[in-house]
Order: sequence, then C-alpha cells, then structure tokens
Amino acid sequence: MSIRALALELYRAQQKVEMLQKQYDNATLTEREGLGQELNFARKELQMLRRMLDGEKESGSFRRRFSGFGSTKK
Repeated sequence: MSIRALALELYRAQQKVEMLQKQYDNATLTEREGLGQELNFARKELQMLRRMLDGEKESGSFRRRFSGFGSTKK
C-alpha cells in the first residue's frame, strides 16, 4: 500500500474516532456500552494505521540510505 493511501486511511480513521468520541460524550449510560466498544476498536485501528504509515516512511528512507550498498561497480 502506498504512503498516500495509508495517509488517506489514517485521516478517515481519525475522523471516525472523533465522531465516535463526540457520540460517546453525548450518549446516555446505556448507549455508552456499545459506543465504548466501537470507539476502542476504532482507536486500535487508528494506532495500527499510524504504525503502518510510520513504518512505510521509515523503510523508504532506510532503503534510500543504503541503495547501491554491496553493488559491484567496475
């Protein structure tokens, strides 16, 4: 998955977490149970996407830093 696609998914996940948090804050006690589980799942998804995006950015610079390493130039 490209960095651009990951960034877009990350943005969507952030928006979803914010929306669920607002709903949770305004919900009644009985509604909070279901929303709480959904909010926790959305937060975990957001964290996973952040780690994926950070890993893609890191690995790209890592590959560039060592490109050509070990090549035999004559």
